Amino acid sequence: MRAGLGLVLGARARLRWVHLILGGALLMPYFLLAQVGVGMAAGGVNALNSFPLSLAAYAAALPLVAATAVFGLVRPLSVTAVRVMCGVPGDRLADGPARSWAARGRTSAWWTLHLGVGAVVSGLTLAVPPMAVVLITLPFVSGLRKARLGLGWFSTQADPYVAPLLGAGLLAGLVLCAAGAGALLARLAPVLLGPTGADRLAAAEERAADLAVRNRLARELHDAVGHALSAVTLQAVAARRVLDSDPGFVREALAAIEETTRRTVAELDAVLGLLRDGDPARPGAAPAPTLDADLDGLLARTRAAGTTVTVHQHPGPAGDWAQLPAIASREAYRIVQEGLSNALRHGAGPVELRIAVQGREDDTGSGNRELEITMTNPPGTAAGPQPRTTGGRGLHGAAERATLLGGRVEAGPHQGLWRLRVVLPLGGGAR
Repeated sequence: MRAGLGLVLGARARLRWVHLILGGALLMPYFLLAQVGVGMAAGGVNALNSFPLSLAAYAAALPLVAATAVFGLVRPLSVTAVRVMCGVPGDRLADGPARSWAARGRTSAWWTLHLGVGAVVSGLTLAVPPMAVVLITLPFVSGLRKARLGLGWFSTQADPYVAPLLGAGLLAGLVLCAAGAGALLARLAPVLLGPTGADRLAAAEERAADLAVRNRLARELHDAVGHALSAVTLQAVAARRVLDSDPGFVREALAAIEETTRRTVAELDAVLGLLRDGDPARPGAAPAPTLDADLDGLLARTRAAGTTVTVHQHPGPAGDWAQLPAIASREAYRIVQEGLSNALRHGAGPVELRIAVQGREDDTGSGNRELEITMTNPPGTAAGPQPRTTGGRGLHGAAERATLLGGRVEAGPHQGLWRLRVVLPLGGGAR
């Protein structure tokens, strides 16, 4: 019994009732416009004075409702009202305006249904309670029997002993009608206002774009901050061990720590600028490091941490790295940075780095050139730095960077050493 009353008189049922009344109120401008047209067609009479003409005006208003529902803002407004007042879960409803004609047609059907049913429920809500009160009080107020109110059984001419039951029945019927209409609209809302295939595709693309931006930021933060922390930690450890015996090395280590942290703060500011406003080229932002401009500084900071790095560079015919495409130069720098970070954290000996441009460039400037980066060093031991396994977030980030350029990454044991080998195509451009 209590559950049944909750279905028709509970908070959700009352909100749905209000939602229906709101629909009836929204129909009024259409209805008033239609009744003017119906009245003129009927010979210039007032359609509101005739019940048949009022029904005709109501019917004529519905096509106007359907026509205006094709505008984009109707669906967001309807979805918001349904979520708040009808208790429909938000994930079953579409977000944003309807873009396709199929979605607009479904929105038009919903708008017409909501306003049409809402107008009927609103009319009953206005008419039934006063008549029910008259019928319930009819046995007790003799003056009401002289007035001619209502129609048929539901009028002041009804049997005074039956009239209260008829009045209570009217109220019960109104409540059941409103509850049923509200439940019907709540059931149809996901069908008519739910996401279409195009909506789901657009949402998936938006999530994919957001995830790509987050992954990019994560890679930038990991490569920049991770390398800096590794280098600074090893520089500080090395300086502490020779603090009394080699003051000159300590000064060099502190200078390297200062330079590393200053540069990392600038790179971190650039990444946070992307996170704030998505504009990496805003005034004052640090430029992205490249192989041409920043490789020497990266190697110097790594050597200052106490790790020997031997470099073999073969930039190609131009003799420097300025010939590389900008995006390849940036990604190659980050990949080298990540490889050196892994060597600092996990390696146990000198690092040999080889960077070379392979292939030839044709007359069009494309050809099949590739940038090959190979880095080898002894793996860590149980007593030394943490041994490698198969690579962590950094190597996954390096693989993602290479994949974006159409390249490939190989990382793992090779002839007793740990080897990182990256090949980036330079002729075909980034994908």
